[in-house]
Amino acid sequence: MEAAVIAGAVLVIGIVVLLLLRVPIAVAVGFSAFAAVSAVIGMEKASFVAAQRLFTGINSFTLLAIPFFILAGVLMNNGGIAGRLIDAAKVLVGRMPGSLAQTNVVANALFGSVSGAAVASAAAVGGVINPRMKQEGYDKNFAAAVNIASAPSGMLIPPSNTLIVYSLVSSTSIATLFIAGYIPGILWAIACMFVVFLYVRKNKGIGVTEHVSLRMALVTLWKAIPSVLMIVVVIGGILAGIFTPTESAAIAVVYCLVLGFLYRAIKVSDLPRIILDATKTTCIVMLLVGVSTIMSWVMAFSGIPNALSNAMLSLTDSPVVILILIMIILLVVGTFMDPTPAILIFVPIFLPIVTEFGVDPIHFGLIVTFNLCLGTITPPVGNVLFVGAKIAQLRVEPVIKALVPFFVALVVMLFVVAFVPALTLWLPGLFGLL
Repeated sequence: MEAAVIAGAVLVIGIVVLLLLRVPIAVAVGFSAFAAVSAVIGMEKASFVAAQRLFTGINSFTLLAIPFFILAGVLMNNGGIAGRLIDAAKVLVGRMPGSLAQTNVVANALFGSVSGAAVASAAAVGGVINPRMKQEGYDKNFAAAVNIASAPSGMLIPPSNTLIVYSLVSSTSIATLFIAGYIPGILWAIACMFVVFLYVRKNKGIGVTEHVSLRMALVTLWKAIPSVLMIVVVIGGILAGIFTPTESAAIAVVYCLVLGFLYRAIKVSDLPRIILDATKTTCIVMLLVGVSTIMSWVMAFSGIPNALSNAMLSLTDSPVVILILIMIILLVVGTFMDPTPAILIFVPIFLPIVTEFGVDPIHFGLIVTFNLCLGTITPPVGNVLFVGAKIAQLRVEPVIKALVPFFVALVVMLFVVAFVPALTLWLPGLFGLL
């Protein structure tokens, strides 16, 4: 028992101190976990255990989907996809009040779902639409806020690397998580569109409605079909049982590569740079997964999950209160931690608690992801917030003020998703995946 307490203390204190010193989170978790193991079984044995756990953590066929989807996303970012998806979004919502701002939201949902990366979506879509929104009279901070708030919807709509990581930790089906993510992702976009509607209604004369001829609309949608078709190929193939999620990721890479060459947006000489960009991102994710496996062993050894579970259950036996407490903790955690490490650290702690109260693990996965997506647009660490502000060439502080209405709407939508499980589980049930 004493050894377990020592291991837990070293782990927690080490991570907190290193994060305060601005050490990268993968390094902070890895060093702290190794120190915790060393404190209990000695450095020589700890070296063996840590190396074994690190290798075991990333030695997974399921995890191969992540580097492939990352490479597919980088190929799409360089393959002329953003412009076509923005044009398609413009056709879909061009007649709505605040059409350009609504286009931003829909384009982020489309591009994010295709690339699976909120940061890439905010950069690609924001770089095109932000200048035009300023020309139409939108407040520059609000224009940036629309782009930032809507970008994370693609982390919920498949294919999503965040959901793949949750699948690994929770031993749930990737295909089921992917299908379950559609409605929460669409609800995220709807919440943003509602805030835009209120803004345009309050600021009369802003956001001119765009009228597009039927012929132009059909041509624009036709040009965007090959880009959107990747989602149909990936998800449709998984549902039809033609290939596994990992195989679908490899197919997505080939599809994006062919599309980039057909659009003449990618040249053979671009491939080394594209592969290097994808490799850098993959290394970060895989290192996080590996060191988090060491940490999970330490936590299980020290009894931290059971201690936290008992502490929460001693406060209340209400499943509603427990779920709200977990959501509050995840909202706070998301403000200073990226979704991947947060899932790797906290899902093993919270999942046994919620399943004890009858919460479906698939439903809980979307609750966790929705929570942590909010963290990507929240200071002090929100990477989408900082990238979106940089793309708009604005300071972060005034953009945060413009983000508040979006954040309120999204928190309300989070509670809707959390306490109406049918919204998440209806589609998987319809396809016979539950």
